[in-house]
Amino acid sequence: RFRTCADLQTLLEETTEACDVLVMAAAVADYRPKVDPAFFGGKFRRKNQNLTLELEPTPDLLSQVAARRRPDQLMVGFALEPREELMASARAKLERKKIDLVVANPLETMDGETIEAVVLAKDGSESRTGAAISKPEFARWMMDLIESHAGQAPR
Repeated sequence: RFRTCADLQTLLEETTEACDVLVMAAAVADYRPKVDPAFFGGKFRRKNQNLTLELEPTPDLLSQVAARRRPDQLMVGFALEPREELMASARAKLERKKIDLVVANPLETMDGETIEAVVLAKDGSESRTGAAISKPEFARWMMDLIESHAGQAPR
């Protein structure tokens, strides 16, 4: 279990070497508040004035893990994007993060009961759910797909 991006980063550093398949479904957050270390020394008291928070990007954990992976590990990411940007964003993510598979699913499926997805592989192949399917059905479909790709990884 983890609560912050830093917690997950530590957990991944400690455990990724031992895994054969890593599926990273979503980032903990893309940004976090940038905090002055002086704030950690005590209570930050309310004042009768506005407070402005500056945000800083969180580390790209999947890219970090993929950069130091074993050759036989399978790395899977997700691209949740507006439909009109979906395929271009997924292809860019696959290349940028240097992963094996990316699940491209439209933004409107995020809170829905169903999902319609395309899985892009680094070898250029694509697998599609076809129509929208239930999320439990998608999970089974995705596990079968991961298993077939994991079997192709060099050992």
